[in-house]
Amino acid sequence: MTLLITWPDSGPDTVVHRTVDPAEIAAALAPAGVRYEQWALRAGLPEDPGPETVLSAYRDDVDGLAAAEGFTTIDVVGLRPRKELGWRLTAKAERKKFLSEHTHDDDDEVRFFVAGAGAFYLHVDGAVHGVLCEAGDLLGVPRGTRHWFDMGATPSYTVIRFFHDEDGWIGNFTGSDIASKFPDFDGMVAAREDK
Repeated sequence: MTLLITWPDSGPDTVVHRTVDPAEIAAALAPAGVRYEQWALRAGLPEDPGPETVLSAYRDDVDGLAAAEGFTTIDVVGLRPRKELGWRLTAKAERKKFLSEHTHDDDDEVRFFVAGAGAFYLHVDGAVHGVLCEAGDLLGVPRGTRHWFDMGATPSYTVIRFFHDEDGWIGNFTGSDIASKFPDFDGMVAAREDK
């Protein structure tokens, strides 16, 4: 179940808004220009599908969004727990890459969760919106929006990424330590379970 929690950017002691209702999540994020919607999940995908399998399964949705929004580069990325020796180091490095507040000056950040979960944090107009996204969720963060992403200590997700710029993901880090002041992915999962 997707969860939105909004706090003042001074810290997480006060909850300004909390909801699991998709329509409320979309309405709460819309004033910041953030797109939230849900797509129907495709049945029959293997547990750890390759990029071509994912793109083929979601071809109509992907092509529709690309045509409507002018996306030129679309890829599939993800991490799943593995028993391989280097997996934990890879997961830790990937998590660290996105965990600090950053912006994208030349592109939006649009992600559709095919499987698994991750938490986006949007720092907008004196507030932080924590959005725990799960399979079926599409989130679009407008260029220039301060944000960070946490996939947890044991990442498990597959996402389709959409880019206007063929260079793909380029983050401009703000140098702020704000991300360390708010609940991480595991904290968001626990908050959802606390209801």
